[in-house]
Amino acid sequence: MPPHPHRPHELAWQVFRGSDVIRRGLLTRHQLRGASWIRLRQDVYADARLDRDHALACRGALLRLPPGTLLAGPSAAYLHGVEHAAGFRDDVHVLLPATVRADAQPGVRVHQAPSSPERLGLLVPTATAACSASPGPGPNSPASAIPDPNSPASPRPSNPASLGPSDPAGRVADPGRPSTGSANTTPGRDGHGIGLWRTMPTREGTSTGPKALAESAFGGPVGVGSEPGLSAGAGRLLRTAPAACAWETAVWSDPVQAVGIIDALLRMGLVSRTDLADVADRSAGRPGGRRARWVFGLADPGAQSPPESHLRVRLMLAGLPRPVAQHPVRGPSGLVLHPDLAWPQFRVAVEYDGQWHADPDQLTRDRYRLDQLVAAGWLVLHVTGRRLHREFPALVREIRASLVARGWRP
Repeated sequence: MPPHPHRPHELAWQVFRGSDVIRRGLLTRHQLRGASWIRLRQDVYADARLDRDHALACRGALLRLPPGTLLAGPSAAYLHGVEHAAGFRDDVHVLLPATVRADAQPGVRVHQAPSSPERLGLLVPTATAACSASPGPGPNSPASAIPDPNSPASPRPSNPASLGPSDPAGRVADPGRPSTGSANTTPGRDGHGIGLWRTMPTREGTSTGPKALAESAFGGPVGVGSEPGLSAGAGRLLRTAPAACAWETAVWSDPVQAVGIIDALLRMGLVSRTDLADVADRSAGRPGGRRARWVFGLADPGAQSPPESHLRVRLMLAGLPRPVAQHPVRGPSGLVLHPDLAWPQFRVAVEYDGQWHADPDQLTRDRYRLDQLVAAGWLVLHVTGRRLHREFPALVREIRASLVARGWRP
């Protein structure tokens, strides 16, 4: 029978600095190399039971970054709930105040906030405001989040008895897994095991209260100390607000990938077209301002999946007219169908067939949809992931030929 893994209670479900826990006597160097822990980056480790997602990568990166650091761009989008925005092995994007510098880290892309946010219309929290907002070590502190067990003032993990039956993602809660925050936090994808992080206080005069959160310049909640552009909540990773992270994603990422993320932010209701227009106007003088406005113009909240977004944008960049996402088409039976992409003027539609379309029941429904669309006078082309990624030039030629045959004049 294998030996029971050595996992001190203070380190359960945690991300921590290896040098700190060794200094405090919680682990030896030999134990740190055991199967109970995973190494995230130099001197940063985590409980091996934690989900290996982008939230975990963010938590590891923040332990080696200065106070005042915000997660931004695709990393912020992931934490706002856009699952495909970033993965465990993708780079973590962070935003530092203009006066703060940080050492380079593999897998971390550091961006600097503008030196004059008021003049440029981009308001971001300063390092001093972020530091004063927290009464002690937090997720953005360069110090370990693990308390010294020899200190009587050290906070303890959440009481397992207070945990509910499952987390927001529907997973059954481990009885030894600490709570990830209060029930009134806004939705997002914060990492598990942050029960040791102290929550940021809010003020309503001299007391706490909900009025401490207000709308920021980018349409997101404002954290402690009136820090615009910052989402706050109990035990949350600090990230830029949705509209700000949409702007950052548009400027920092590949346009096709960026549009897929922004489509999701729009579809989820985290931002609106008005929000995007506002942040584009406010940031017009910043480097990348024109690019962001162009990428925003490519976005469409009607897209139902990242591949649909990517296909739409790539077709447009290839010179085809802009298709309409989820255009309603009434079939002969009276059923209203919504093809993934459509050119209503020419009655040409494109359907993206993902892996789930191979299911027999789904295949039957797809055939019925196809019959209805064809009977309504539409020409329907089907696109698979293989064709999108490996045969795209041939796919463009086919769609172009179909549009020309239906009356389009390039």
